[in-house]
Amino acid sequence: MKLDYTYWEEEGGYLGYLNEFPDYWTQGDDLNDLKVNLLDLHKEFTANTIPNIRRVSQLEAS
Repeated sequence: MKLDYTYWEEEGGYLGYLNEFPDYWTQGDDLNDLKVNLLDLHKEFTANTIPNIRRVSQLEAS
């Protein structure tokens, strides 16, 4: 499975979020640390144990 994410460098580290869950940002000291934190978020959010998480999705229109 591949997950799309957005990230940028800030002073002292990296910030980013999973594109499917753009309201929920995380951070890391380096890019690898950020990726680990993003994977942790994905596990939490897809376990369906946290109610009312906003997601981004797509519709196909004809």
